[in-house]
Amino acid sequence: MRKPWFNATRGASGWLWLSFFVILLDQVTKAWIMRDFQLYDRIDVLPFLEITRLHNTGAAFSLLATAPGWQRWFFIGLALVISVTLMIWLRRIRTREQTVLALGLALVLGGALGNVIDRVWLGHVIDFVHVHWADWYFPAFNVADSAITLGACCLLLDAFKEKSQPAAEKDSVP
Repeated sequence: MRKPWFNATRGASGWLWLSFFVILLDQVTKAWIMRDFQLYDRIDVLPFLEITRLHNTGAAFSLLATAPGWQRWFFIGLALVISVTLMIWLRRIRTREQTVLALGLALVLGGALGNVIDRVWLGHVIDFVHVHWADWYFPAFNVADSAITLGACCLLLDAFKEKSQPAAEKDSVP
């Protein structure tokens, strides 16, 4: 018999395989970038997409990147607190109807830990996917950032789904 992705004692922690996969894919792609690219090297993949090795000492959109160094430890601590919170939340999920929530939490967890590994070992995050159109450039990102974004979308979708659920149905869910 196939085991469900959640059970009464572990909640939805069965989704941690996805977090591990995100971390693995993130670290493998970053290792490839570090091996084959020098800082600022780039390869055009499509007219609007390039692979470019960049180092980000800040957070999303290079927030606090120019700070004198304290941000590294701040972002490591913040990501670890968030990661522990997400793991506890995953354990507390008790119903199959919360699959989108579990998926989102697992993706955000894997992405957060993927970037923490960079900050701990390198002091910065390796970004390499760079999307642009003419003179407009979106900030570079990586696999971990993509997982965090997809996970956040799942969390929003779950919140909207929860909000649109009639009150009678909410009361009947254990």
